[in-house]
Amino acid sequence: MGGVKSSLASKFAFCPPKPPSYGLAVDESTGRLTMSGVPSRENVDILKLCTKRGNEIVAMYMRNPAATLTLLYSHGNAADLGQMYELLSELSVHLPVNLLTYDYSGYGKSTGKPSEHNTYADIEAAYRCLEEIYGVKEEDVILYGQSLGSGPTIDLAVRLSRLRAVVLHSAILSGLRVLYPVKRTYWFDIFKNIDKIPLVKCPVLVIHGTADDVVDFSHGKQLWELCKEKYEPLWIKGGNHCDLELYPQFIRHLKKFISAMEKSAHLINCSGPVADLSENPQNSTDCIEKSRQSIDQREKSMPSTDQIEKRRPSIDHREKSRTSIDKSEKSRTSTDKREKYRTSTDKREKSRTSTDKRERTRTSNDKKEKSRTSTDKREKLRTSIDKRDKPRKSMDGREKACAGTDQPEKARKSIDRLGGMMRSVGLCNIGCFKHNVSGG
Repeated sequence: MGGVKSSLASKFAFCPPKPPSYGLAVDESTGRLTMSGVPSRENVDILKLCTKRGNEIVAMYMRNPAATLTLLYSHGNAADLGQMYELLSELSVHLPVNLLTYDYSGYGKSTGKPSEHNTYADIEAAYRCLEEIYGVKEEDVILYGQSLGSGPTIDLAVRLSRLRAVVLHSAILSGLRVLYPVKRTYWFDIFKNIDKIPLVKCPVLVIHGTADDVVDFSHGKQLWELCKEKYEPLWIKGGNHCDLELYPQFIRHLKKFISAMEKSAHLINCSGPVADLSENPQNSTDCIEKSRQSIDQREKSMPSTDQIEKRRPSIDHREKSRTSIDKSEKSRTSTDKREKYRTSTDKREKSRTSTDKRERTRTSNDKKEKSRTSTDKREKLRTSIDKRDKPRKSMDGREKACAGTDQPEKARKSIDRLGGMMRSVGLCNIGCFKHNVSGG
């Protein structure tokens, strides 16, 4: 599957000039490597660099005594160092910057075949050259990627945490998106800049022509929108893919950007060693190992770092003291909260006890009230019974009275009977009988 991907990339994405526009030779008097077909300058060094993938690439370093920053330039497709020589010389003078550029594997006089991963190894070797040979610090490097060169530029920018800035000139979203505006990234796509650009931490300047007929203007616009730290972009109205350098605003805006980066204090603090740029550390070449040793030596030789480290113990001591005070304050606060909680709990307990006592008192009173009520009911019952007993006594008296009245009635009846008997005997003896009865 990887072979198919590499084959497709070589066929459609990479177009190295054939034959190369320059040749290489060694100056017998100085022993320096020279480039034929271009003017020779004292401030230009021609180099051969080995990559971790076993290729040997040609690089060119242009020195500017007035520069404080260094541009690592990755050129576009269908070009090599011979064709870019004059343009890059002008950039170095007018910006002003030191400038290192290189030919990808399979381009110019560089060995190997063009591929996506070879370009990543190529730019890595160029960056190691700046560190090892020219002593350039990471925070003084600006990566510049034009068209196809935006792929290795963004890939390296993601892996460098203290980089000063990035310039994207007619950059691509991805290799496949140049051919067709797909909505997602496929496994066989190359130079997936659309997925990597949000991971770049330094300022990014995007330059693109609105009439670009090779890489649509939408590529540059979307890349700028995805940048984490945006710088004012340059949209050149009517600009095409290979003519942006001819517009006055191009060099003016680029110079403004370089000046802003020189004045800015944008230095990303990063503790620890420089990030390992190799895909597989076991396959790293001796060039990379030497550069790592060089980095370690420079890190050890920094006096400012040592002074900072000496100051740290006293600062740490003060911080520990502050931490101890904070802990004691927190402990006091916690104790106060527990005391408040206990006091609140005691109040609630007392309130509950008082409530219980009142409840007990109420219960006792209720019992007394019930007892009184029961006694009153019994008293009322007795009174009612007594009242009922009195009429009975009265009735008994009347009955006795009636009984006393019956006796005279009986006597009268007896007298009446006697009177009737006497009538039958004779009226003459009635008076005598009455007298006897009443008188006796």
